[in-house]
Amino acid sequence: MTAGTQATAAATRTALAYFSGDDVYALDRAADAVFERLAATEPGLERARIGGDATTAGRLAERVATASLFGGGTLVVVVDPAPLVRSKDDRDALVALLATLADGNGLVFLEPNDGSNRRPAGLVAIEKAVAEAGGDTKAFHAPKEGQLANWIDQRARERGLVLGPGAAKELATRVGGFVREADVDRRQQGQLAVGELDKLALYRPTGQISIDDVRALVAETVPGSAWAFLDAVAERRVPRALEILERLLDSTPELVILAQLHRRVRELLIATDLAASGARPPEIVKALGIKPYPAQLRVEQARAWTLPELDAALHGLVELDATVRGAPGTPVGDAQRRLAFTLWIGDRVARAS
Repeated sequence: MTAGTQATAAATRTALAYFSGDDVYALDRAADAVFERLAATEPGLERARIGGDATTAGRLAERVATASLFGGGTLVVVVDPAPLVRSKDDRDALVALLATLADGNGLVFLEPNDGSNRRPAGLVAIEKAVAEAGGDTKAFHAPKEGQLANWIDQRARERGLVLGPGAAKELATRVGGFVREADVDRRQQGQLAVGELDKLALYRPTGQISIDDVRALVAETVPGSAWAFLDAVAERRVPRALEILERLLDSTPELVILAQLHRRVRELLIATDLAASGARPPEIVKALGIKPYPAQLRVEQARAWTLPELDAALHGLVELDATVRGAPGTPVGDAQRRLAFTLWIGDRVARAS
């Protein structure tokens, strides 16, 4: 490879990138790093941030396929490129665009996702095309539990802040880092934690930030987990169910929670009935319409109930549904509906003494 070819390849890597993952803070910082690298060789570089639903491959080409005659180039950051690859023609046009990136311009794709491997094939294809074109590709996974505490400590040091013993862990706990359920959305946790660090810096500009400072300034924003709530109900762990319910009602429509509860209680009824009749695991999986592991979990959870208790729980959900929908003769108002959920758990989920 000649010196000129090497320089061209290095410039391509600097100007083209595809970043994905469930850590929005890290995605934004990665885009900032691309801008800084490109700006080091392109004085006057401008940056444009645009959503994938607000542009097309053709419009992007107008921004990045032509070198600037006057002034610096442009780095275009495309957030959530999924709308750009809805059809094969759209995807092909976007792939073709990568080869037209002009000197002095840059193109970065940011794909916020849930951190799993379940990604649209079109986005995977664009990421592969960016890599084949010599661009940078990287996945950023949101840290959790002890990892998030260490991550917060690092962000604090970057800002010249000193966290006292336990302060980083307390902050991680308050933004939901120690919630273990898989359905928790962690995409904003990093940004939220950094925002709280900035607030703590104003409160304690010098000296050590203590665990008491964190408790005084940082509100608990632990995300409610629907799966954790349903499992707590199915396992008849009343205090845990009530704890999660409070958070869940703030973020999830009541009718959605009702539908989820109805399905879980119905699955427990089916699992109890089939297990009592000696049904084999494949038969239970087929009857429930879910995968083998969740089906096995339903059978285990159902052992905590009797059929009359499950029948009563299901009947109680009918009454709860009437309350939530405001049927004549039922209490009205948010407080009354929340109380109705609490009473259902207390009356139908709690074990009889």
